[in-house]
Amino acid sequence: MEEKTKKADQQNSNKLEFNLDCTPTIDKVSEPKVLNYNLKKRTNKRVDESWDFRNANTKEFTHCFHSYPAMMIPQVARRIINTYGSNAKMLFDPYCGTGTSLVEACLAGKNAIGTDINPLARLIATTKTTKLDIQVLDLFFHDFMDYFFALNFQDDGIKSMIIPEVKNIDFWFSKSVQRKLGILLGYIENINDISIRNFFKVAFSETVREVSYQKPGEFKLIRRKDFDKRVEPDVIGIMISKLTRNRRGLIDFVKSYDNNSSISIYDFNTVENIPINILKDESVDIVVTSPPYGDSRTTVAYGQYSRLSNQWLGFLQANQIDNKLMGGKKSKQLYEFKCDFLNGVIYAVQKQDSERVRDVVSFYKDYEKSIGLVSRTLKKGGFVCYVVGNRTVKGIKIPTDEITTKLFEQNNFTHIETIVRNIPNKRMPSKNSPSNIAGKTASTMKNEYIVICQKK
Repeated sequence: MEEKTKKADQQNSNKLEFNLDCTPTIDKVSEPKVLNYNLKKRTNKRVDESWDFRNANTKEFTHCFHSYPAMMIPQVARRIINTYGSNAKMLFDPYCGTGTSLVEACLAGKNAIGTDINPLARLIATTKTTKLDIQVLDLFFHDFMDYFFALNFQDDGIKSMIIPEVKNIDFWFSKSVQRKLGILLGYIENINDISIRNFFKVAFSETVREVSYQKPGEFKLIRRKDFDKRVEPDVIGIMISKLTRNRRGLIDFVKSYDNNSSISIYDFNTVENIPINILKDESVDIVVTSPPYGDSRTTVAYGQYSRLSNQWLGFLQANQIDNKLMGGKKSKQLYEFKCDFLNGVIYAVQKQDSERVRDVVSFYKDYEKSIGLVSRTLKKGGFVCYVVGNRTVKGIKIPTDEITTKLFEQNNFTHIETIVRNIPNKRMPSKNSPSNIAGKTASTMKNEYIVICQKK
């Protein structure tokens, strides 16, 4: 029985292009007509192990600043920029996360614009691309060390303590940890240099996550089972270790920073709008990005991952981020796409689960809108470089790389190549729940697809 299921899945995976009469919204996707199009025949899609970067240091420069889910490794962004953006002046990252491509743009002497709706991601990206005076930073660092050393002997010397409104704070933090974090935050908020303050906030954010009851290695907000048996963490010591590590990365970044670079980071959502006063049509030379793999609720939960940090840092509506990301609002009705084999995927998932299919539709509907808006920003001859993953839903593998290619082709782009790389060192959960059934897990994706298209 299992062998027959595998064989049927393999046959379904080959049914990749369909012919449908598209309608705006529907209650049920009709069965498509299979055209027997085999994507494996694409000659400009290849496996290239030189893109794996197995032994590379992915935490060099300011890339070491803060952990974050599913980060594009810097070597991939660097090679893309060197290969397709050597003459580019303006780089755009429409889902910039913590700014991997933006840091690499700095190092390559490019101007760059990034946007992300997660305030923590923007804080990290801004800090990673800001050139600080190391001597000035060290003055603040020494003052910080002196202040907390003195507190060990004189507890009433606290200048200020800030404990913001954190939902269920006692569920996630011990009373002792809350107090120490409050003292740290009080110190940080009194730093008068905003760039230095941001540098301390990034280290504080990572400290918040590490000293909480959050389950280690888990992106979703789940409390560890042994929270009541855990040894009380050294909050100040962890903060100092983060600051020290980040300082080393910053020194290397400052030495290599190209002063001709200008980096700007915004909060607009490319599913809804790309403000023309920020990015005019046909003003971008190259897009280098890694979009989400799917809706946050069922794939990588960026909002849940950063919620505790966002709340401690005072960012409002921290618990609503996942709902605002691509596919965050589940479609009430289905939708038929212009991309034929995407409709085939929708139909296949629908046959397995008529409710789960709405998550898939919601994500790709937003993805289609975003690609349409991003396409307008590219100059003729400009390149889009999307690093994507092909996720599995209800046992059905969704070819996001081919969907990405088709969506750009519909926006007047030519597909140049797709490079398939292994993921030896990307921060991803080792298991997920493609069936969305509690306790039923499967291994996550092992490959990334670097899709390169050029505007006609």
